[in-house]
Amino acid sequence: MSKKQIEDSVRNSLEGYFRDLRGTDPDGIYDLLVKVVEKPMLEVVMAKADHNQSRAAEWLGLNRNTLRKKLLEHKLLK
Repeated sequence: MSKKQIEDSVRNSLEGYFRDLRGTDPDGIYDLLVKVVEKPMLEVVMAKADHNQSRAAEWLGLNRNTLRKKLLEHKLLK
C-alpha cells in the first residue's frame, strides 16, 4: 500500500465520519483520529518487530520510552 493509498483511506474515512454526523458539529477530531489510528499501528508494528520495543521504536521514529508510554496508554503491554 502506498502513502497515497493510506492518505486516501484516511480521507475517505473522515468524509464518512462527517456524513454520519449529519450536520452536527464534530468535537475532538484530532484526538479521535490519533487514537483510532495509533492503536492498530502499534499492534501491527510490534507484531512485525517480534515485540522488540527497541526495534519497533526505531521503525516508528520514536524514542523507546515514548513507545513504551504509548503501549501502556493503549493497554498493549503484556
